[in-house]
Amino acid sequence: MSENARMWVEIIFDISYLVTVCALVIAMLRRQANVPAQQQPITRLFIWAFGLLTLGDLGHVGFRVVAYALGDLEARINLFGLEAGLVGLGALSTATTVTFFYALVLVIWHKRVEKPYGWFGLLLFAAGAVRLVIMAFPQNQWNRTVPIWGWSMARNLPLMLQGLGVAYLILRDAAALKDRTFTKIGWMIIASYTFYLPVILFIQRAPMLGMLMIPKTMAYVAIAWIGYADLFPKTATGAQ
Repeated sequence: MSENARMWVEIIFDISYLVTVCALVIAMLRRQANVPAQQQPITRLFIWAFGLLTLGDLGHVGFRVVAYALGDLEARINLFGLEAGLVGLGALSTATTVTFFYALVLVIWHKRVEKPYGWFGLLLFAAGAVRLVIMAFPQNQWNRTVPIWGWSMARNLPLMLQGLGVAYLILRDAAALKDRTFTKIGWMIIASYTFYLPVILFIQRAPMLGMLMIPKTMAYVAIAWIGYADLFPKTATGAQ
């Protein structure tokens, strides 16, 4: 694929993704009143999780589209007197919100299966906190379009523990409860990391691997759709 074709594929996908996920969050909000009272704490957390994810991705993929419009992905802006790369700012934005996203998914699991967090759940919360601390170091060089391998690995290892750990808990308990909705969500989390891992490991050597972020992102859209379709009824309980 030529560089120009790759650019247009990414732009079209980015805009389509943002429209889709924003529409799903709005649809969740509109149907929240139809959710039975005992399930509303879970659906409220679901809305918060995807609202945060959407906010971060408005910076991530949105800034990439703006950077392309300004010439290329190296485009920079002046922010409070400092020169900042749009792509790097977007990466920082989504890196922050996805960390809180998985913390909220862990809380959703806790409420769905009504089990204590235990030492493993607390470890997953700690992984998110460690990741945020690592992200604060200037050595991350968030202005870069392509992340530094060592620091990228350092901040993504806690995220992998956090996300895959939550997926394990969801799949383990959803199987025991025969919870098809959360079984599907658990497998979609696994799918997202399957596509993300090669990007983390090899993007510096093979930039085209960045295209794997498209199916990785589609896995998140699938989670949002599964949650919306299965947890947010069209009409209130008892309505005709």
